[in-house]
Amino acid sequence: MDAAPITIKLSYKGKSATLTDIPRRISSRDLLAMARSSFPLGDVDGTLFKLLFKGKIIAQDDAAVTTTNANTNANNDDPQPAFPEGITIPNGGAKVILMATSSQRVQTLNSLRSDPTLRGFDDPTPTTSTAAATRPPHNYWGPLHTAQNPTHKFRTLAECPIASFGTRPGSSTPHAFEARRLLERMVLDPGIVAILTSRKLFVNTLGEMDPIDDRVMLKTQHGGGKCLLGYNTNRGLRIDVKLRTEDLRGFRPYEELIGTLIHELSHNWVGEHDVLFWTNYGQMRVEYLWRHGCLSKMMGG
Repeated sequence: MDAAPITIKLSYKGKSATLTDIPRRISSRDLLAMARSSFPLGDVDGTLFKLLFKGKIIAQDDAAVTTTNANTNANNDDPQPAFPEGITIPNGGAKVILMATSSQRVQTLNSLRSDPTLRGFDDPTPTTSTAAATRPPHNYWGPLHTAQNPTHKFRTLAECPIASFGTRPGSSTPHAFEARRLLERMVLDPGIVAILTSRKLFVNTLGEMDPIDDRVMLKTQHGGGKCLLGYNTNRGLRIDVKLRTEDLRGFRPYEELIGTLIHELSHNWVGEHDVLFWTNYGQMRVEYLWRHGCLSKMMGG
């Protein structure tokens, strides 16, 4: 039993045409012919037609057919149906969009040499930016210290998100990129890696402390004007270190930053600054210095 005829509503650049009593299995070739007669575009032979239904090509002229759309070739010896089995056509009719392009324009575009600096979606060759994103961070500590412990480590790094850092004309404050490189240097520091490994520590995020954070001002007020250099949130969920100087013109000395980081790591166990805290902090400082002393001896320093 043949399927009931369907209605097709063609649209092209704001114009529309309705085709009624169309066979359900009309071929792509016949539907293209009907579209041409419904929308005479002058130089018919020089215009390539393409029909789309629900975002998919259901018919198109030979010159526009590619190997991936071979099944939609309208002039094939075995014409393909415009609406194959399994495609649902609404009761109100199939809304088909007509696209028309000059064959000369298509030939011109096809003849243009592709830009070698552009990469196709299927091209597996990584671009420079992709390769840079997958490269390991810059190593400050030599070829033997290029990664953290796979388990006991800082999971992510977060430089200060304020976009104005280092981006204004004449600005002298280091860019956020430099802050990230400094954080990378800190997490790959052999002394810090040794502390996290021996004490089985895991910190979710090591971040740059926002210089205008409300917590900084609050701590300064309650601390009698003392400068807050870092803080530990939820005992290792996140540690923030104040990387920049007070005038934002540069970074604090590296030794000071490491001292602050070890201080905040000690808060993973003890919240208050009591004897237990300072004992633990002192042990971690000794472990850090011992590790660097061993490295210096190995290198003949």
